[in-house]
Amino acid sequence: MDDELFIAVDLGAGSGRVFLCGLGPGELLLEEIGRFHYPPRECDGHLRWDFAKILDELKTGLCSAGERARELGRCVLSIGVASWAVDYGFIDARGKLLEDPICYRDSRTQGVMDEVFERITKQELFMRTGLQLMPFNTLFQLYAHVSEGIPREAHRLLLIPDLVNLSLTGRAVTEYTNATTTQMINAASRMWDTELLNRLDLPVELMPEMISAGDVVGPLCVSETGLEDAKVLAPATHDTGSAVAGTPLEEGWAFISSGTWSLVGVERESVLINSDVFAHNFTNEGGAFDTIRFLKNVMGLWILESCRSEWLEREVDADYDKLLARLREIDGYPGLIFPDDERFFKPASMLDAVAEQLAENDQRIPHDPITITKVILDSLAFRYASVIRTIESLTGQRIRGVQIVGGGSRNDYLNQMTANATSLPVVAGPVEATVIGNVLVQGIAAGRFSSLAEGRRYVASKVEARRFSPCVSDYLVQARQRYHQIEERYTKSTNVKSVRR
Repeated sequence: MDDELFIAVDLGAGSGRVFLCGLGPGELLLEEIGRFHYPPRECDGHLRWDFAKILDELKTGLCSAGERARELGRCVLSIGVASWAVDYGFIDARGKLLEDPICYRDSRTQGVMDEVFERITKQELFMRTGLQLMPFNTLFQLYAHVSEGIPREAHRLLLIPDLVNLSLTGRAVTEYTNATTTQMINAASRMWDTELLNRLDLPVELMPEMISAGDVVGPLCVSETGLEDAKVLAPATHDTGSAVAGTPLEEGWAFISSGTWSLVGVERESVLINSDVFAHNFTNEGGAFDTIRFLKNVMGLWILESCRSEWLEREVDADYDKLLARLREIDGYPGLIFPDDERFFKPASMLDAVAEQLAENDQRIPHDPITITKVILDSLAFRYASVIRTIESLTGQRIRGVQIVGGGSRNDYLNQMTANATSLPVVAGPVEATVIGNVLVQGIAAGRFSSLAEGRRYVASKVEARRFSPCVSDYLVQARQRYHQIEERYTKSTNVKSVRR
């Protein structure tokens, strides 16, 4: 058993990776076998994912993983696929994808929330689903799709990892953790909310059978991979669900899954749904093994990455590590923004959007990349702190520390600034939390661990985390007060601010 290997597939919104993993007593093997990119592109009037490219690259990665396992003289027991949330595709009765999935950053959902709220109030929709109201949740995407016209041959709606699993096994099912991001799952019953769907004239008959994290989807039926004895298993197919599963959280600590988006929250045993949670637009997403991720979505490093892309187009040096290395050359806090301003979701120019918000708050507009980077990262840290304090208020639970996982946990400046802004200790790592959570669920299903808690203890013993202690100065206290004034300006006008991964 300890010699068997697992394959974890991590599909992000634009790039994917295939890992060969082992969970032996003396190892936590996380070997990256393949990495590939698939940016969305305009096609047939929408911003779409090239799903055929995703599958081709994925199958190449599986072939390479199989070859590597044979080199090691070890067999692959199972394969798990996790991906970003909310996007979907339609298949016909034979399992054929009818059109490439539309990207959540497509503009088709503009104004759709208001149309839906004419038929069901915001508060009732939240109370039924427990989910943060965001314009690109699957419910709003599907409402727009129905208005435009869905394919006549549509037989099932499948989320991205479900479409991949269909291609690998021939079975069309969805997994609970990702299904909860659609805003079409009833939080009480944990099933499709058929009454809600019927009220909105959405196609109930297209909703697939639901399985749980740890369930077997089916045997792998793609012969060219050389993995004929492997089975395909559903991890927490939502990448954040896997990331939190792979985080060895201490009792009373919050998590931040940091990347393009930042998911700031706590793990709970039950949903938390009331008028205060609604007013603050928090979300209850399903986790592996009957856990709930109570969290807020923050715009995250998307803002900085978009600025870096513009600098690179202008042939301005925007090397990530060089920028971070020079941030401490800047004294104080030259500017602050509210990261969850809707203008940052998909602006024509992120640099212009940042400058516009700074000007609105009578702040100097910097033009050098180092200062702009500091403005963004300082503001993210203050936003994290604000969300964490709101979690304490909503849950009545005192947060004792913050664990940051994912690619953004490599950013030591942001890690330290988060400790400072929250006045809490911060632990950074594991970087590969999504992959680890994916393979932990596979390991639990295989009997390697008896529970998620045991699996997390194993991870804690194998992964070296970095620790950051808070350092609070008068300058920071003044900056925090200034940030709160800015945040209040952009949140007081409405009880729902719609931003998300």
